[in-house]
Amino acid sequence: MRPSFYPRLINSPFGDPGLFISFLFENRGMIFDLGDNHALSPRDLLKTRHVFVSHTHMDHFMGFDRLLRLFLGREKNLYLYGPEGFIKNVAGKLAGYSWNLVAHYPNPFVLHVTEIHPRHLATQHYAVHDQFRPAREAMVTKFDGELLHEPALTVSAMHLDHRIPCLGFYVKERFHVNIMKDAVLGLGLEIGPWLKEFKQALFSPTHPESVFEVRPKTRGGKTKQFTVKDLSSRIARITPGQKITYLADLAYDRSMLSQVVEFAKESDQLFIEAAFLEKHRDIAEKKSHLTAWQAGQIAGMARVKQFTIFHFSPRYAGQEHLLVQEAQAAYCVAFPREDSF
Repeated sequence: MRPSFYPRLINSPFGDPGLFISFLFENRGMIFDLGDNHALSPRDLLKTRHVFVSHTHMDHFMGFDRLLRLFLGREKNLYLYGPEGFIKNVAGKLAGYSWNLVAHYPNPFVLHVTEIHPRHLATQHYAVHDQFRPAREAMVTKFDGELLHEPALTVSAMHLDHRIPCLGFYVKERFHVNIMKDAVLGLGLEIGPWLKEFKQALFSPTHPESVFEVRPKTRGGKTKQFTVKDLSSRIARITPGQKITYLADLAYDRSMLSQVVEFAKESDQLFIEAAFLEKHRDIAEKKSHLTAWQAGQIAGMARVKQFTIFHFSPRYAGQEHLLVQEAQAAYCVAFPREDSF
């Protein structure tokens, strides 16, 4: 089955943390953390609609400026999410520049900035035509763990322990629709844009007996009608959706361990920091980071299918294999499987 989206680390495990998710068949991307992002092309950055920032240490937030510069002058809405104090952090970035020449830009560009508190969300909007001055007080809404809800997917967040407000995230697809092209052609239908509309109908609250029309691409062709349920049974294979979890910069807090494990539970892919080896656990504790063993243990306890560690301390340059081996060993101990041996 071809996945609907592809996650990849923006930098090497020794570079600034960050994850980019590219969506198949859509001109769309998501970014988790805004450190140095020069490894991403302008094309990839301009596909981005949503950015999720774990916290505003420099190596997680300095890339905001590059993103802002690329979006200026374009008709865009950019949605940013971050921890408590995030609105002030973004406002401070914007206040560092002079905006006297932007009021007459031909294209509107708006930043929608949401900060995440334990029980509520606060959202502020900054428009280029207003010289990025907030138009009103921040809007406050209830927070139940979910940040983004779309027909096909959701993005959720949890609070982590890093001595400052810090967040973990996951993106979860409701289910995955795989179109069987041979079946489509076997019905005398053409491969075309209607397939995207059909997928949207599956994700929307459409009644299974609703009529779905397939219009031909060429003139003179005949429109064919199916019920959503019938067409789905003929051309679609529906499987569980992907879950991608991102955990960067967190202390190994035993009181929160079960919550972290539950948050990452059964992820298809877990991206989790592992700054130090277990023999340097004392340093990890002082800096509120995980060891590779702890990262692997969390991955195993959460029964994830795959996991990738990152955010390595530079002290291990040339020894990254030791971190990977330690994390994999801990994973196998916490989640022994036949295919692990």
